[in-house]
Amino acid sequence: MHKSEHTANPFALMMNPAAILYAIEHSDRLCGLQSRVCRPLDRPLIPRLPNELTEFDRAVDAEDSDD
Repeated sequence: MHKSEHTANPFALMMNPAAILYAIEHSDRLCGLQSRVCRPLDRPLIPRLPNELTEFDRAVDAEDSDD
């Protein structure tokens, strides 16, 4: 098969996965892409409340539990 036939037929690509991995690893176009790792869930942004608000919340919760 010719190279153009491989790119035109995606099922032909599945017949030789080693050749595809080799092409991906040695692709100048893919190596030229900028990459960065984004991990937005590593550190969730939980807002910190000032101490006065925290104490008020505790007082309200304590009143609710007394009822």
